[in-house]
Amino acid sequence: MRRDFYWIGILLLVLWLVKVVDATIPFDLQQYGLHPRRWYGLAGLVTMPLLHGSFGHLFSNSASLFVLLALLVATERSPWPLAGITHLFGAALLWLVGRDANHIGASGLVFGLIGLLVVRGFLKRELVAIGVAVLVGILFGGTLVSGIAPFRADNVSWDGHLCGFLGGAAAALVTDRGFRLRR
Repeated sequence: MRRDFYWIGILLLVLWLVKVVDATIPFDLQQYGLHPRRWYGLAGLVTMPLLHGSFGHLFSNSASLFVLLALLVATERSPWPLAGITHLFGAALLWLVGRDANHIGASGLVFGLIGLLVVRGFLKRELVAIGVAVLVGILFGGTLVSGIAPFRADNVSWDGHLCGFLGGAAAALVTDRGFRLRR
């Protein structure tokens, strides 16, 4: 488990290094975000969470990612495949149904982790999982409600947030541990 916490630090370091490079070179890396229903936009499945519009955007995503990934690492034996499935489900859904825009940022992963941890708490019905779900609800409930509101500013990917959340919920439903409660 301790090693998994190092990976959280490495992921956050990579996000910050990409932003520093993007801010210092004369080439706009942000164009490589996810573009729904465009073949060239498929690259955004990988690049979208690495690219951020501003340092403020990156800071808010970094803080949320740290908390949510720490909770995932602390409660799951294999957190990284689960986080990867969560991201992939959310990003793929966004590519299929998202509005025509360039979607960037790790917010989809943040909302995906919120969905994953909350839904898993209900599915697993174990004290720790329920406690994590309640904690996530308390810490991120307001963010969740305001983040998926479609009346947000044009530069906020509310549909990316919604798809991320739904991707996290779907990841919770399809993983074996989520179905362990069947009688």
